[in-house]
Amino acid sequence: MPERSHGAPHGGRTVRFAPRIDALLAQHTGSDLFRLEPDTIGVAGPDLMDALLHSRPANAEERPTFKPVRARRVSRTDASTFMQAVSTDVRAALKRPLEPTVDLTGSWPQVPHAYLRDLVFGRERFRFRVLVDRRLELTPKLTWSAVTSGAALLGRPGSQVPLSKLASLVLDSTTYEDRRYAMYLYRRVAAPVCFTVAALVTNAVWLGAPFDEDTPNRHIIHEALRLLPVSWNILRVASPEFTAVDGRIGEHDDVLVLPLLSHRDPKLWDDPDAFLPERWNDLDPESQPGYLPFGHADERCWGRHMVLPLAERLLDLVRRDGLTVDPGRRAGAVELDGLMEVSDVRVTHARAGAALAG
Repeated sequence: MPERSHGAPHGGRTVRFAPRIDALLAQHTGSDLFRLEPDTIGVAGPDLMDALLHSRPANAEERPTFKPVRARRVSRTDASTFMQAVSTDVRAALKRPLEPTVDLTGSWPQVPHAYLRDLVFGRERFRFRVLVDRRLELTPKLTWSAVTSGAALLGRPGSQVPLSKLASLVLDSTTYEDRRYAMYLYRRVAAPVCFTVAALVTNAVWLGAPFDEDTPNRHIIHEALRLLPVSWNILRVASPEFTAVDGRIGEHDDVLVLPLLSHRDPKLWDDPDAFLPERWNDLDPESQPGYLPFGHADERCWGRHMVLPLAERLLDLVRRDGLTVDPGRRAGAVELDGLMEVSDVRVTHARAGAALAG
């Protein structure tokens, strides 16, 4: 099936989804329940999504924070400690005033990812900085190699070197095995903060920049999350609770809940494919049916209280500095990777872009 283009109102920019994502949108938008694979049911109806996700809590394998690290169980205490540490680092970063000058032009989401890494975690030793590198996503082997080598060679810096709260947890480990485990958890909680915010704001810039002056940042963010939800699916493994909710779901069927589809359902949204931040003047993102950018109300993503204010800070810089998409770019690709993001967006100053266009 050929890729289709989904329109955006600014500068004639469109979004081209990977074929499998495009097929989902073409075949199942507006559907309640459908079979994706012999052992997988897709669900996009808001009431059914709510009932299924409410029927049982997510288990450890379904929540990335709790997945074992090389067969070592991640306790709730450990997960909570590392999440609280990264939250502390984010709060400290958000207290700093906006930089008077910062160059955010170039290829997004790479540029904002690097900005966020330095903002939140500082210019720590390379062995920490590499753990937040986007390139480690290429293969789990790269991540484990970075963790293993870093744990083997890492020493405690002098007191004059500022450390994030998260890095301090790693350095407090007493054995090589504990340090390796802690470094892996560092990667697990630190990298998604940068990945998610960079992807979200890149999507927003592609969909709507330059933004109307009277449009709140939070409305821009919610509309970008609606059209391009960074976490576009929620997997739940087969459970008897699901069959009890809906008999069309077999006892061996996994369930894939799809905010990607419910966010564009014409029964739920006026002009569902259009980027309209003003729609959030009258909508509550906490209760809007079918709107799940951070998961179900029973188990919202722990990171949303970091993602939203960091995204607003980044948008403050975008709007202050008059950044927009290079006018030469008309189509942006969204690949079938972990996060849903428009790749390789060339961002420039609006004045420079206008001169080039002229």
